Amino acid sequence: MDDLIERALSQVEESFIASSGPGGQNVNKVATAVQLRLNVFALRLSPPVFNRLKTLAGNRMTSKGEIILTARNYRTQEANREDARTRLTQLLEEARKEPKKRAKSRVNRVGKEKRIKAKKNRGEVKANRGKVSRRDW
Repeated sequence: MDDLIERALSQVEESFIASSGPGGQNVNKVATAVQLRLNVFALRLSPPVFNRLKTLAGNRMTSKGEIILTARNYRTQEANREDARTRLTQLLEEARKEPKKRAKSRVNRVGKEKRIKAKKNRGEVKANRGKVSRRDW
């Protein structure tokens, strides 16, 4: 694991809450769902990485800069805890990936002529549309 993810996982606040879903009577007795809270400002991310993380997190990020992840897919606290930590790690790794720059496509002379010819033909089709006069019947 790298430095950013280690720092993030060390600063995570965990709380266990009552869960819905599978578990039968156990759901009513044991708080198996886990909620992770991470203050993103404490990570001191660069502005581009922060913006990508903010976009990826969506409504899971609060206005105070906290990411809140809730995991309740499994019956045990430990499995839900591992699931939430994995999802947080994936989110951070995805935010760190720089998107590839889009290369402009270049059209050669033949391609340009072909495009203009197609536009002319389409214009003709549209120009020939119109109301049909009764005399033409």
